[in-house]
Amino acid sequence: MRVMVLVKATEDSEKGVMPSAELIEAMGKFNEELVKAGVMLQGDGLRPSSQGKRVAFDGSKRTVIDGPFAETRELVAGYWIWEVRDMADAVEWVKRCPNPMPGPSEIEIRPFYTLEDFAEFMTPEARAPHDRAAEALGKRG
Repeated sequence: MRVMVLVKATEDSEKGVMPSAELIEAMGKFNEELVKAGVMLQGDGLRPSSQGKRVAFDGSKRTVIDGPFAETRELVAGYWIWEVRDMADAVEWVKRCPNPMPGPSEIEIRPFYTLEDFAEFMTPEARAPHDRAAEALGKRG
């Protein structure tokens, strides 16, 4: 099962406060454990939303919105993509993670959809471009 693990933003991360040397070292060791276990596929921290943009869609209209964005606790400060046995395995890994922020913080775990989840809604013509894209990226499903 592939999951995205989302480190939620805090007021400090939105201000661009950098982590301590101790936290950087602890996260490095945790990431190393994830890689050695074959769990971590990718991961990165994200800059504050003040450096981001959103594009809002309404029919054919597109509106670009500059950051920063409100509701700090709903924003993402970083992420991992993991391959785990199941959601319980992902939860156990997250529980081993160092607290990613000074003070209280949250990490959210969300499973990915696969093409098979949409199988009953897809015609062969609709599936073909998805299969070609997956093949070009070197993965299936």
